[in-house]
Amino acid sequence: MSLNDPLANVLSHISMEDKKGKGKITVKPVSKMLKAVLGILKDNKYLGELKPVEESRGGAIELNLLGVINSAGVIKPRYSVTLDTYKKFEQRYLPASGFGLLIVSTNKGLMTQEEAIKNKLGGRLIAYVY
Repeated sequence: MSLNDPLANVLSHISMEDKKGKGKITVKPVSKMLKAVLGILKDNKYLGELKPVEESRGGAIELNLLGVINSAGVIKPRYSVTLDTYKKFEQRYLPASGFGLLIVSTNKGLMTQEEAIKNKLGGRLIAYVY
């Protein structure tokens, strides 16, 4: 576990606690990127409700876990991806076609690989979840 990568820490924590069957966890500190990634996971039914917790420094978010995450993690190095290379990275990081999602940073913000393909955008791979 890398102490210098908060996103990696949170995704591995979510993955481990989800496997244990925990209902709620609190993650901190919270950055804009982390909020965006958690929002994508919530929109795609990997997480339940996200509730900000008032803390003094760094902020915190309470997450409701749904028990549907098999694995989640960051992609390092942050590979550059184009429209014709999405398939290659899906095969590398996801167990089956149409199962799970890649999170991509584009010039229009963070989104899933399906949204990026639909909008004809390339970008950098950030994380995966299935």
